[in-house]
Amino acid sequence: MADKILRKRTIRSFVRRAGRMTASQRRALQDFWPTFGVDAADVPLDFRSLFNREADVVLEIGFGNGETLVELAAAAPEKDFIGIEVHEPGVGHCMLKASEAEISNLRLIVRDAVEVLRHQVPPESLSRLNLYFPDPWPKKRHHKRRIVQPGFVDLVADRLRPGGTLNIATDWAAYAEHIDEVLGASIRFECIERREHGGEAPLDRPQTKFERRGLRQGHRIVDWCFTRQNRGQ
Repeated sequence: MADKILRKRTIRSFVRRAGRMTASQRRALQDFWPTFGVDAADVPLDFRSLFNREADVVLEIGFGNGETLVELAAAAPEKDFIGIEVHEPGVGHCMLKASEAEISNLRLIVRDAVEVLRHQVPPESLSRLNLYFPDPWPKKRHHKRRIVQPGFVDLVADRLRPGGTLNIATDWAAYAEHIDEVLGASIRFECIERREHGGEAPLDRPQTKFERRGLRQGHRIVDWCFTRQNRGQ
């Protein structure tokens, strides 16, 4: 269930904030979990059984309050979406919005994204992975916590089908440099577009809550789309 304690990993790319859960968010977790929730497990998911159909699967890591994810799922009913988030109030909010939108092509997992990719996502099963505004961990001593690392990139490549895309966005210039370095060194991906902008030109996505906050702080936005290459297995 959504309140299951996350299993420990040596270095995590997130801090699980307790936060304040509203009564409606708590009810949503209880009432809508059977519809939208996927329990953590160490066996690969069968996406065809999960969604009762065969379709492209898009996975988003760290969807926050879920409004952008619901918007994406509603706009592409021919695709199936999986969202990963550890902040339970955000999961509850996302379920409320998904119910209001009356969508059936969305499922949510409350677990460390690396563990989900490693244990629950089958190889070459995703058409796209979205990583929008991950925690930049700006202090140098915390750089090891950044989710974009060579091992993570290889894991994502293993889970994307050839030609699938990794879509990333950040509003932190130093993290953008880090992403350029890590992905530039990978033979598993090719950058097909890199776009820097002031919030007016997001790359194939809606504007997000974290993006708006970064813009208010005077940050520039960088978007990438990387294609998974059929080599370097």
